[in-house]
Amino acid sequence: MRRAERAEIMAPAGAMEQLYAAVRCGADAVYLGAGSFNARRNAANFDGEALSQAVNYCHGRGVRVYVTVNTLVMDEEKDALAATLAQVAEAGCDALIIQDLSVLDYCKRHYPTLTRFSSTQTVVHNVSGALELERLGFQSIMLARELTLGEMEAICSAISPETAAEAFVHGAHCMSVSGACYLSAMIGGRSGNRGLCAQPCRLDWQCGKNHNVLSLKDMSLMSHIGELEEAGVTSLKIEGRMKRPEYVAAAVTACRLARAGEPYDEQQLRSVFSRSGFTDGYLMGKRDRDMFGFRTKEDVTGAEKVYKELQNLYKAERSAVGVDFAFRADADGSALTVSDGVCSVTVSGEQPQQAISRPTDTESARKNLTKCGGTPFLSRSFTADIAPGLMLPASALNALRRRALEELLARRSVGKQYPFTEAEEEASAPHTAPAEPKRWARFHTKEQIVCDDAFERIILPAHEIDAGLIRKYGEKLLCETPAVLFPEDESAFVQQLTQLRDTGLRGIVADNVYALRLGRELGLEVHGGCGLNILNSTALRAYEKQGLKSAALSYELAMSKAKALGGALKRGIFAYGYLPLMRWRVCPVKANIGCAACGGEGQITDRLGLSFPVECTRRQYSTLLNNVPLHIAERDLRGFDYLLFYFTRESGAEIRRVLEDYDLRRRSSEKRTGGLYYRELL
Repeated sequence: MRRAERAEIMAPAGAMEQLYAAVRCGADAVYLGAGSFNARRNAANFDGEALSQAVNYCHGRGVRVYVTVNTLVMDEEKDALAATLAQVAEAGCDALIIQDLSVLDYCKRHYPTLTRFSSTQTVVHNVSGALELERLGFQSIMLARELTLGEMEAICSAISPETAAEAFVHGAHCMSVSGACYLSAMIGGRSGNRGLCAQPCRLDWQCGKNHNVLSLKDMSLMSHIGELEEAGVTSLKIEGRMKRPEYVAAAVTACRLARAGEPYDEQQLRSVFSRSGFTDGYLMGKRDRDMFGFRTKEDVTGAEKVYKELQNLYKAERSAVGVDFAFRADADGSALTVSDGVCSVTVSGEQPQQAISRPTDTESARKNLTKCGGTPFLSRSFTADIAPGLMLPASALNALRRRALEELLARRSVGKQYPFTEAEEEASAPHTAPAEPKRWARFHTKEQIVCDDAFERIILPAHEIDAGLIRKYGEKLLCETPAVLFPEDESAFVQQLTQLRDTGLRGIVADNVYALRLGRELGLEVHGGCGLNILNSTALRAYEKQGLKSAALSYELAMSKAKALGGALKRGIFAYGYLPLMRWRVCPVKANIGCAACGGEGQITDRLGLSFPVECTRRQYSTLLNNVPLHIAERDLRGFDYLLFYFTRESGAEIRRVLEDYDLRRRSSEKRTGGLYYRELL
């Protein structure tokens, strides 16, 4: 087991005022957005000169800057992405935070020395996923908020000691696992994967007699920081790029004190922002009703009372960068050298005068030359070599000190250099689609299977597959791997998948990158699912290079753009079914009415009274499904290799009726949605 000697504090900065609050309250690093390719596009963010100023300010004070370029990218945005990354490289940031494999690919080819962090949007929740991201070229792994302390330790122990491990320690909880939420996109066309989540989960959803059942309390793990460091976490991340600077000041201050083992003001932290208090339910494995909470009137009014005292925390510079002073004065002149141990500057001062009464000695020089108030610096040592009988007035010494510290700050503020490397994008054969796409079917249970001769492939969850089905369908049968797989279930699933492989299973469907690794290790064909969030040609080609045999494109992609994607990889689209909108580790149905009352047929209701079904996966995680199916039978679906029919609770008769609709290209007479295929996603 590795242990982080002193994990860094990484603070959010949605604008310059928040950045000042983070740095002046003691953050070791900040993360911020640049351009439109970040998961908080509605924050002020930093573009062009503002980004350079932010980086220079932070570097001058010994604080690292990580830039989020962590949204999914469209093909037509390639030039804008290149321009954003050029700005980031020119500004000299310390690392990029990335979700999309196309961004990762571009950085590896054109800015190979720029450090790459995985975003929480990469949806990694287990050892295999972390190792796969490491293999793909990420140098820091973002541990999912849903993990327990023991699960974090298992992942930290598995990855390379050179790979950093980040964990959120304070801030908002998304109800869904990050990167696997499509609720905002499907309801309002505002995609969380594109940085514009409208947070519909914070509205009044109901289950049983309870309200606000999709709103979790904010996490606060300050009291567990020592345990997180022991587990191997190297970076303590605070959520909140949309929050006020007072929030940033309170969270960073509390985190710094907690890391040092000192008491912090939890009530102040709660007052500045909370949702009915805080929870550590995921970390402690207590996933129950107590994790749920929402923003009350009392929460809002409580914040106003602490703003003033929190503003005092960051109104002045924090003197934290230790410097050594060396002063010389003789008949040839005077000079002051200041050094932080890496950067060193020497400035010349006035010609000393012969002293009339009191010559300048070491102590009087120290008094004037080591004043660091109002600067980021802190005197660490002082030496002086002063010829006897000479004098410099206090004004001259003060001016010498000011110039020396200003030059040192300027020297420290220079950003890192990341020269652009010319590299051609690897060419691939063009895609050739069949005259009519094949049909693939995903069934929730084996008892649902009907019309099996209508499908090129049949997909079932692992626990529904047996030796008889493998013998019957052979290579036609694919195993659906869990969309999220937590470490407590990982070894059992690997054993189960190994047994299926030994029985004759030949392929799996991967909705998460961990399954790429499992498939490769077990010698199974891997077909990508919609959960891989493939939105552009480069990502499609990148997955092809990783060995994927086919890929289902993201259902956040417009139909015209899906048909225009390049690359040779066989691809399909989600053509029918109740779209998975969220993946949960803490189930609101279980928390509110219990598993016995649910019976695997749970549902929740929105504020309009519409019921949304909940699909349970062996009580390991659950999935919120849309309230109406996606049904696009009347559309022209040529241009794809296959159409995915995603069956959940449909009866045999309903499945036959759906297939007949597609045979006749007939519009459904029932309530349905066309999804985002025929509207522009924001």
